[in-house]
Amino acid sequence: MTESRPGDADAQQSAGPASESGRGAGARAADQDAARTTDQDAGQDAGQDAGQDAAPDAARGEARAAGGRVVGPDPIARLGRRGAGRGLNGGGDDVQPGLGGRRERPAQRRPQRPGARQETLRESNLLLITEEIFSAAEPLSRADLSTRTGMTRSTVSRLVDDLLAAGIVREGSPIVGGSRGRPAVPLHPARSTLAGLGVEVNVDFMAARVLDLTGAILAEEVVEGDFRDSEPTSVLPQLGALASRVARRAGDRGARVVGTVLAMPGLVSAGADHLLLAPNLGWRDVDVPEALGEVLPRPVDDAGLPPVLNREEPVYGEFGDFVVTANEAKLAALAVAQDLTRQDEVEQSFLYVSAQMGIGAAVVIDGVVDAGPRGWAGEVGHIAVQPGGPLCGCGATGCLEAFAGKRALLKEAGLDLRSTAEELVAITEWDDESGARARAAIDRAGWALGVALAGAVNMLDVDDIVLGGDFGPLADLLRPRIEEELRQRVLAAPWSSFRVRETGTGLAPATTGGALRALRAVVDAPMQWVPAEQSPA
Repeated sequence: MTESRPGDADAQQSAGPASESGRGAGARAADQDAARTTDQDAGQDAGQDAGQDAAPDAARGEARAAGGRVVGPDPIARLGRRGAGRGLNGGGDDVQPGLGGRRERPAQRRPQRPGARQETLRESNLLLITEEIFSAAEPLSRADLSTRTGMTRSTVSRLVDDLLAAGIVREGSPIVGGSRGRPAVPLHPARSTLAGLGVEVNVDFMAARVLDLTGAILAEEVVEGDFRDSEPTSVLPQLGALASRVARRAGDRGARVVGTVLAMPGLVSAGADHLLLAPNLGWRDVDVPEALGEVLPRPVDDAGLPPVLNREEPVYGEFGDFVVTANEAKLAALAVAQDLTRQDEVEQSFLYVSAQMGIGAAVVIDGVVDAGPRGWAGEVGHIAVQPGGPLCGCGATGCLEAFAGKRALLKEAGLDLRSTAEELVAITEWDDESGARARAAIDRAGWALGVALAGAVNMLDVDDIVLGGDFGPLADLLRPRIEEELRQRVLAAPWSSFRVRETGTGLAPATTGGALRALRAVVDAPMQWVPAEQSPA
């Protein structure tokens, strides 16, 4: 029996801006070289503008979607590699704007690369303008964008018009300054136009959440249940039906879902469509789109390829133009990274460790979720803290999860597996055998976490630990033992300042991370979403 808890989107606070960032300097320089427009002399400016305006529709279509196929987000292993990935940062009037700590780039004037196609230049310029708008600490005007990018004002105006027509940005109220001239019109991420859908299934719940480009929650719903050792062919259609309901509610508010990211508690294939292993669900080798069944339409064109981007009829209907699968902990870490960056006003580096029935983890460096070449990095839960110890659900012995996962914690404390972390905390205050057993279970979990995390800190040089999921309510009880082990086992401990803290991202952060990742398809490739009638004649 499941209990449904639909979210009242109107009453929700904004989920806040996405803060995934941290591209390397080389990548930034390459984008600047490709994107900046020269204005060394008026003749060259005029030639550039005229060349952009003359770009043919066919060439523009090629830039929008290679081979005519829909371009979705990058693989999970590349989360945040593009600077625009941090750019879902809600510079709207009612959303805290910008990312503090961002390294501001001075306006530069660079000559155009020889041989660069004008349409490629236009696409790069549009990406650069989008990145600047979404990553600015304060809303920017067209004049600001011209100064920051080195583009001419006429070029910036045309690019902004594209973004307005696409529903990617909106204009705020004009700001009248003390100087002469037209009032500055600030540009914000658009509200309730394009949206991302994040969906999650875990051991004891499934959830779906839709965010718009400001980071505001448009619709959400959580359904409780027991999905341990379940059949994916039974559970995934239920998940699809839940996602469909939430997507329709977002559509009722005028938003179009651009794509869907499914969060799974296990290893996901590099192709982002196959769940290889989810021990706590009892699932192995699941073709997720196939298991979704009739809930997910599977249209193809005559050549057997996904159809071209159709602004009126998305490829997967209310699910948008792509549906991909990713690891739950990595997506939750993405949501946590954007939340912590907004709070601390600096891009964060930390180890994210979360407890559901098992343990998920991710490594975040300068706001970027570093998931490794195949997306499997950060599996801290399966580091052996005591070889030959208790049997883990993965089949190995002595894993961290066998000591500190929710299932292991509750079993060691003598509690029913349906008990909550809050109930466990309450029992630790009892002055009897039950209280002593609960305290011992948490101390054991803290020891195991400290041992595993000390190894990770020695390897990665990251001394900030963020506890999520069911570790959150236990953070105050776990922290002393974790920090004790870190001080004893980390080589650089005398010169380090360890911080163990909980996250405040709330229930099902992976759905927020999934929605943010879906929206990257807009911010990283804005040309795809510009209406055809906006293309130059």
